[in-house]
Amino acid sequence: MAKRIDRETVQRIIDAADIVEVVSDFVTLKRRGANYIGLCPFHNERTPSFSVSKAKGICKCFSCGKGGSPVNFIMEIEQLTYYEALRYLARKYGIEIQERELTAEEQEAETARESMLAVNEFAMNHFARNLTETQAGRDIGLAYFRERGINDAMIKRFDLGYALDERDDLLRTALEAGYNEKYLIDTGLCSKNDQGRVFDRFRGRVIYPIRSLSGKVVAFGGRILRNDKNLAKYVNSPESIIYSKRAELYGLHQARQAINKKDKCILVEGYMDVISMHQSGIENVVASSGTSLTERQVNLIHRFTENVTVIYDSDAAGIKASLRGIDMLLAEGLNVKVLLLPEGDDPDSFAQSHSSSEVETYISGNETDFIRFKTRILLEGAEGDPIARSRAITEIVRSIAVIPSEIQRTVYVQECSRMLDIDEGVLSAQMVKFMAENARKSREDHQRERERAALDADPDTALITPEQAQPNQQAASTPTRTEQLDDTRFLRNYELQVLKYAVKYGMVLLGDITDDSEFGDGSVIAYVASELAIDDLTFSNSDIADTFAAAKHLADENWAADYAMQRAHAAQATATRRAEGHQKIRENATGGMAEIGRMEKELEERLASMELAEDDEYRSAYIARTLVNDPDDRVRVLATELVAEKYVLSKIHTKYARVETERDRLPELMTRAVYELKDAILTCRARKLRNDIKTLSIQQQPDMAQLRELMEQAIEIDRLKGEFAKALGDRIISPRK
Repeated sequence: MAKRIDRETVQRIIDAADIVEVVSDFVTLKRRGANYIGLCPFHNERTPSFSVSKAKGICKCFSCGKGGSPVNFIMEIEQLTYYEALRYLARKYGIEIQERELTAEEQEAETARESMLAVNEFAMNHFARNLTETQAGRDIGLAYFRERGINDAMIKRFDLGYALDERDDLLRTALEAGYNEKYLIDTGLCSKNDQGRVFDRFRGRVIYPIRSLSGKVVAFGGRILRNDKNLAKYVNSPESIIYSKRAELYGLHQARQAINKKDKCILVEGYMDVISMHQSGIENVVASSGTSLTERQVNLIHRFTENVTVIYDSDAAGIKASLRGIDMLLAEGLNVKVLLLPEGDDPDSFAQSHSSSEVETYISGNETDFIRFKTRILLEGAEGDPIARSRAITEIVRSIAVIPSEIQRTVYVQECSRMLDIDEGVLSAQMVKFMAENARKSREDHQRERERAALDADPDTALITPEQAQPNQQAASTPTRTEQLDDTRFLRNYELQVLKYAVKYGMVLLGDITDDSEFGDGSVIAYVASELAIDDLTFSNSDIADTFAAAKHLADENWAADYAMQRAHAAQATATRRAEGHQKIRENATGGMAEIGRMEKELEERLASMELAEDDEYRSAYIARTLVNDPDDRVRVLATELVAEKYVLSKIHTKYARVETERDRLPELMTRAVYELKDAILTCRARKLRNDIKTLSIQQQPDMAQLRELMEQAIEIDRLKGEFAKALGDRIISPRK
């Protein structure tokens, strides 16, 4: 039976993990007010926008949006799963892992990914054994690597192997070892034909395992060694839940330390290029494995360095085909250089025929700026052809336009003006045009992403059911999927505002903030749940609904026990402070019993104030601190978005006067958010009714009774909206002073 870290251990890890300490392992931080700030490790930037809040236990880049709790930060930076990140933090803080048995549902959810990784690990070891322990492996696979000049150290470092040229060698061996056929197929290690027969995918091929950044075997590449026009030279694992070729770079796991040490990444094309370069002593090398460079791969590189050298062989057609992809490196703000190898060489052959020092000397002496290199490549053969020359210049300016640094763009425009003998102003004007196009495209892409997120919402959880929208009206039409999705999008911002207060202040007692009897002594989360329940409402956006459900579950199931433990710790801390305080009073008092009595009274007042402040802080942070570490990706990310604040008041604003905060105005703001959500729901219902009335009115013989009923409902909704408008306009709550 599989196991998972138990809740108590997870909580100990979360409590121990200091966000400043965790982030500081990867980012240089400087204190700024109550927070810390540094350069974002997830994208290139010149001005720090990566903020770390020690009090809230979260980090956030306000440019690219990445960050979160210590757990989420480690997941992002190390490309780990939720529980792998917890284990990482447990090792960092010396916390012993206690595990529990998984429930049936958890087991089912965990099985697929873990089983696929396990079967890949088994297959890698099987292929490695084939290479050295079978006659065919030694005669074919090992002989091939020897012919290519690969030594035993590199074979072991990259776990190279061989797949026997048999129909079911891996299948049979894996099944005998107890592995499930389903996962052999899901990983792409085996395939099933139309007749239902299962067979090995990588037959008669040398094998290159592909590891993720964290070292997990997520895929394989296989090269056939015999000449057969009916077979592909290379076969790769298909996309799966553990592998996306757009998100992996071959050799990055082995190269990451060297990249970080040398502050440079060398980018090549194939498996053998990487292996031979490593063997020659150049270890900061990775490959895109024959695919066009992707944005996710560029982001991976940028996590370790800002400097990239792309090595090309002398194939001009291949170079031109890959130039557009490399613009992504420029757009990421990386410093890109290009190295063209001598005629007839590729990185593999060049590394094999030269020593490490010779390779390094050649790279440093021959790498050139990418823009200059692109200019030379595109203008080759364009002499005397104005159209070809114009097209080449346009492509060069297009590359300059993606560079984020204004100074760097200006320098390149000046350089290109000189090289191309074109007026600098003409180039600048064209560059500005391309920059505007890029900005528009970026906005459109973000808009599409937001729309896709809205479309992911489950219509079955729509906030308004037909019965709610049309009470006592059986004949009205059911909302269409499009109408439900339109309502979901429309309501999202209103729902987010309500959820924000529930997450940020969930267990705060409203009676402690205001004298308004409407709130009593209930918590924020209880107030929101009650307001929704009164009108039988739920959230229509599924991620918001799931996050609120997780918050409500914490309040209902975990709060009492956790709060009791907190009170016990607080009482112990107060007792310790009291004893220390009395000791100081006895040591420092000089005015007799009267002075001692006064000092003891002041001590008790300070202790009571501290205890109240700490209790309030615990109540405020309880829901948010737990949800930003939630195992559900959507809940964790959304909670972080709601809690993170880009701006914090400077001390200069609070030095001489008390500034009213969101917390001070919480009852007013929260009530307004709830009322605005309900008003928005009425807007959706009114729109639905108007459509129904219009549809019914244009019929040749409309049902007048039904029409009157719909109109009465519309009038009632207008009346309710008027009351909400009045309430929203009149409602003012003065916080307790």
